[in-house]
Amino acid sequence: MRSTRWLLAFLLSIPLAAHAQPVVTADDYARAERFLSGHTNRLVTGNVSSPTWLDGDRLVYQRSLAEGAEFLRIDPNAPAPARAFDHERLAAALSTAARTTLEPFGLATRGARVAADGRSISFDVERGRFRCALDTYSCAAVDEREVAALRDATRSPDGRRAAFIRDHNLWVRDLESGAETPLTTDGVEDFGYATNNAGWVRAAGPVLVWSPDSTKIATFQHDGRGVGDMYLATTNVGHPTLEAWKYPLPGDEHIFRLHRVVIHLDADGPRVVRLQMPPDPHRSTISDHVADRTGAWLDVEWSGDSSQLAFVSSSRDHKQATLRMADPDTGAVRDVLSETVDTFFESGAGAVNWHVLAGSNEVVWFSERDNWGHLYLYDLATGALSHQITTGSWNVLQVLRIDEASRTIVFTGAGREPGDPYFEYLYRIGLDGSGLELLTPETANHTVSLSPSGRFFLDTYSTPTMPSASVLRDAGGRPAVDLGRLDISALHAMGWKPPIPITVTARDGLTDLHGLMYTPTNLDESRSYPILNYLYPGPQSGSVGSRSFRASRDDKQSLAELGFIVVEVDALGTPGRSKSFHEAYYGNMGDNGLPDQIAAIKQLAARHPWMDLDRVGIWGHSGGGFASTAGILRYPEFYKVAVSGAGNHDNRNYEDDWGEKWQGLLMEADDTTNYDNQANQLVADKLQGKLLLAHGTMDSNVPFYNTLLVVDALIAANKDFDLLLLPNRSHGFGREAYWMRRRWDYFVRHLLGAEPPQGYEITTEAPR
Repeated sequence: MRSTRWLLAFLLSIPLAAHAQPVVTADDYARAERFLSGHTNRLVTGNVSSPTWLDGDRLVYQRSLAEGAEFLRIDPNAPAPARAFDHERLAAALSTAARTTLEPFGLATRGARVAADGRSISFDVERGRFRCALDTYSCAAVDEREVAALRDATRSPDGRRAAFIRDHNLWVRDLESGAETPLTTDGVEDFGYATNNAGWVRAAGPVLVWSPDSTKIATFQHDGRGVGDMYLATTNVGHPTLEAWKYPLPGDEHIFRLHRVVIHLDADGPRVVRLQMPPDPHRSTISDHVADRTGAWLDVEWSGDSSQLAFVSSSRDHKQATLRMADPDTGAVRDVLSETVDTFFESGAGAVNWHVLAGSNEVVWFSERDNWGHLYLYDLATGALSHQITTGSWNVLQVLRIDEASRTIVFTGAGREPGDPYFEYLYRIGLDGSGLELLTPETANHTVSLSPSGRFFLDTYSTPTMPSASVLRDAGGRPAVDLGRLDISALHAMGWKPPIPITVTARDGLTDLHGLMYTPTNLDESRSYPILNYLYPGPQSGSVGSRSFRASRDDKQSLAELGFIVVEVDALGTPGRSKSFHEAYYGNMGDNGLPDQIAAIKQLAARHPWMDLDRVGIWGHSGGGFASTAGILRYPEFYKVAVSGAGNHDNRNYEDDWGEKWQGLLMEADDTTNYDNQANQLVADKLQGKLLLAHGTMDSNVPFYNTLLVVDALIAANKDFDLLLLPNRSHGFGREAYWMRRRWDYFVRHLLGAEPPQGYEITTEAPR
């Protein structure tokens, strides 16, 4: 009997030996890191970037070289681009002036800014900012007072003045004399002028819009009185430094309010005119802030003659948007038109698409009322609809130019042409809805930059698998100057391959979903590979991001090189498709598109036997951190390992604008709320697999208390998990090398079944 047991044990050990635990070495990690962008981008040349339009439709741009980048200039009447200046001579002059050594083709990394007339260019170097004249190649330090004058300030259109905040009031600085004048005097803490605070993001510069004639400023008094505070504290030896600021949350009685004003810069002194209306909630039609990344105020527009001010007031729940016109002299306000929806109103994709045409007393309005994003023309005086301008099962994305003389609109759109519905194209159409023209015919994702006159545009087009080509086109889309194509021969030589575009079906069995899949460059189809699901669930963006060519997309190919199949899909609930597609899980953010991710992976595994459905991991950051934790908690039978960075695990603990737009206003009844369906800590007892949570302790976007809510619930449920708090890190630690290595290690150990190399130090940038 004993010998029989021994023989049985021996026989059982044979298949185990045949499938021995894989080994992952430091050499494997070194190979994987070669696929990070800091290594691959240097193997790509010919990339066109940083376009700057000069007078006369001339264009200056940068093109990447093996040794850095060069500056080129295009004259539409010239046959080909030429260098904008002598790089060696300019580098030598700047090196002398700055008392340092600069490489001729390393200047592009120095924050280069070309003057509008093209006669000079300025750079940041260790000793400050320097400006170089391109006719004499003489360089001199820019006066620190000039630099300081524009720091955290907004310059007037005529270039003579700059507005800035001081002691909660708005001031203006004369850029020639340096004289400073207060424009307001009654601003106080929590009720200051032009304050740039959305809770999740703050900046020192003012939020305002100058009138075209530079005589008036539209802004607001930012009312944070009664708004709750957020607190963070530094980690250091000795007493920590407390950071405290106003940060409203869903359901709060008081959120930020905007008391709209117009400030007149009269010759005899400033004059403040308050608009005759109640304060608006701190909301816009395209963002969870009222300002864009540059600090420009959204949903506010001056007429060309500076006599009228147009703006949109959005309701707290984002369901109603009202276009209003204000008289800047009297403060009188009238409503023009209003649109109310059941879920959330948006006016475009990344840019506000409504525009007032004062000359013809009309307004172009954007709406998704027919399930697609389109443009409509209204009468500005009566608010009556004239007609729909664009139609069809596709989306207008951004209005780039309206030519009132020719009554045409130039805009980007997606979903109209055959192929990938996320590819963006440039179009032109008449205001009467006639003559729709496709200006960028190549089947690809087009990124365009219009010249100020509208007579030309720079078109760079590519796909995730096709390197970009760039061309200068005239207003009708006809090629004027060829700028060349990206050279990726060195990238191919190192063994690189592009991601694989995939199309799958959503949970409903009907809707096509699109994404990318990453496989090892040495894929062995006789093997079985664990699967990693990267996701960003929306609702304001998706997992894949831009459809333009990139040598690397974060560390997805690197993870594939370690022995994984990486999948990312834009699920239901993400933008870029129809309105119904986007609002698929409105009011239930706990959905996170996860049923679509699971359906997609199952379909791919059915096509590819080398994908192992028994070993599926998931990861993401911010909203993706929220979703990855939700994945392993809500679908423990599918996801076995999850890595979650900086997750907003319960949106009652995240800023008010976000949650109230996508989940709705907070409602409570019988000890439950309409936010319970999205709170990860309420399903913490469902954890079965391996979970790594991470957060930065100084994350002012998603405060780390979001993660601690889940931690507390996991402890209460007696669950094993892993936690990494990164002291003094903010929200952007996701690309930090240490965190990347810990993520790799976690998947290698718990999903691949191997022991990672001890303490490997990832190098994210290749040495030159």
